[in-house]
Amino acid sequence: MENISEFFSMLLDSEKLLAYGGLTLLLLIIFIETGLFFGFFFPGDALLFSAGLLCGTKNLDVNIFLLLFSVTIAAVLGNITGYVTGKLFGKKLFAKEDSFFLKKKHLEKTKLFYQKYGGASLIGGRFLPIVRTFAPILAGTIDMNFWKFNFYNVIGAFLWVWSLIPLGYFLGRQFPGLINHLEYFILAMMIIPTIIMIRGAIKLKKEPAKV
Repeated sequence: MENISEFFSMLLDSEKLLAYGGLTLLLLIIFIETGLFFGFFFPGDALLFSAGLLCGTKNLDVNIFLLLFSVTIAAVLGNITGYVTGKLFGKKLFAKEDSFFLKKKHLEKTKLFYQKYGGASLIGGRFLPIVRTFAPILAGTIDMNFWKFNFYNVIGAFLWVWSLIPLGYFLGRQFPGLINHLEYFILAMMIIPTIIMIRGAIKLKKEPAKV
């Protein structure tokens, strides 16, 4: 039981994850979070920022451009996987009863977000937990044009990765001592997007989407 608890604790600790698995594990997690419905609990924003910061302080021995391009590709491929999942199994997922990994409220929040912002939700949704996991699945479920989907997919992946990783990298290079306070940055990057998402969901419920 202790080992299981430690495992889940590590999954939510960006610094431990990167120290344990390096770039390979980072790419796998980004792919899962952006492509598979059970990956919604991974802290993607915090992971990207942490990877940039650790790269800037040389605690993560990876070239910054290799880091940026490889993570971008993982994020794009993840969303394509989510789209295909939605196209093949989306209607079954929406009809499925709640389980540990899949809850209807997550799908409904994403649906409201998509109804309000359309394809742009695939871009803005990259910065919101849960939405970034389920938005591509929803796009596949409603049979969004694949090339139109990928237009938003690539732009969203680029903006997400090339903002958070360079931010962490710059701070790591300029202020190496921040590595000792990384947990506070990670906590902030997990709490702030969650608050934004909750407020947005409440607002969207009060403002029904226009047909």
